[in-house]
Parts: sequence; C-alpha cells; structure tokens
Amino acid sequence: MLKLAEIISTFFGAGFFPLGPGTLASLLTVLLYRYWLYRLAGPVYLLLWLLVLMAGIYFTGIYARHLNLKDPGKIVIDEVAGQLLALFLIEPDWKWLAASFLLFRFFDILKPLGIRKLEKIADGWGIMADDQAAALLAWVITGLLVLAVK
Repeated sequence: MLKLAEIISTFFGAGFFPLGPGTLASLLTVLLYRYWLYRLAGPVYLLLWLLVLMAGIYFTGIYARHLNLKDPGKIVIDEVAGQLLALFLIEPDWKWLAASFLLFRFFDILKPLGIRKLEKIADGWGIMADDQAAALLAWVITGLLVLAVK
C-alpha cells in the first residue's frame, strides 16, 4: 500500500523532479488536458477529477505520515487535482490554458484570501484542500477572462 501511496502522491514520480515539482505536475496536467482530457464529457471529466481528489486525500495522508511530514514537496497529486479543477470546461486554446495554469500556480503559491488556513486541516484533507481553493479562484477568473474576450 505504501508504494501505491508514493506513486499516486508523487504523480508517477513527477514529485521527485528537483526544481518545482508542483509546477511540473500542473504543467503535465495542462498537457494531458490539451491533448486528451478536454474531449471528455463534462460529467465524465468531473468524475475523473473527483477520483483524483479522493485518491489524493487517501494516499497523501498515508505517504505524508510515512515521511513524517505535514505536506512534503514531493507530494504533487494535489496540484494535479487542482489544475484539473482550474481547467474544467476551459477551451483547449493555449492562451486559456496558460491563463489557467498561471492563475492556479499564483494562487497555490501565494495562498491569498484564507487559503493558507486550509493547510491546517489534518492529513490528506489539508494537503488537498488549499489546492482546490486556489483552483476554484483560478477557474472563476479564467472563465471571466474568456467571457470578457468573447
């Protein structure tokens, strides 16, 4: 179970990247979205996001406890779930993908508007919650940008 927790938590090893593993995981998610995931029907996409989120909550709790750390940098499935939410229903045009990516990373790193407080939630819930809040902000702003340009 521990090996599976490591694989899921690090998004198949992306979390071991030495520079910006969370940013790499978000970028990989954007690429998966651009070339495949955007084709999924909305309900199927939401189911995928929910599965990633639930797996993240469960497995990051196991892996973080094993490492004896609250939110280790090598855990990046939280960025994957967050970026998936930030991309929901965004058309796969590079300008909107870039906006979603940059906004999500901005909010995930700075954690404004009380997002940082979500990290205090125990175990995998806290690891995942702050990224979901950052993603929701990024999704709303990206959507507003799309509407403003159209």
